[in-house]
Amino acid sequence: MSPVVPRFEVEDESLDAVRVISVRGEIHLSTAPEFSQRLTSAIEAGHTRIVLDFTAVEFIDSTGLSVLLNGLRRLSQLDGRLAIVCANPTVLRLFAVTRLDSTFDIFADRESAIAHVAG
Repeated sequence: MSPVVPRFEVEDESLDAVRVISVRGEIHLSTAPEFSQRLTSAIEAGHTRIVLDFTAVEFIDSTGLSVLLNGLRRLSQLDGRLAIVCANPTVLRLFAVTRLDSTFDIFADRESAIAHVAG
């Protein structure tokens, strides 16, 4: 029996001064390292205005939340901005239950998140 491979894809693009990292699938123990690497690489490349598009994220666990908190901390040290696009009720509930909905700037649509970090 072969192991179950989690559905996970990540891609990024630059829109003027904003770096958008789009994630699809699940962010957890086995996929968080790749997500962390992409976010860290963007920050190390000098991108301080970042939107994480979680429109297609189905699940995130504490490992994924830790990646988000570390990214936010690094960006804050650089006077950067981070916004998350998410409308999935399951994922939004996790942010609410952990009270991280007041830590992160979360938007229902990509355009609002981009405007927020660009401003």
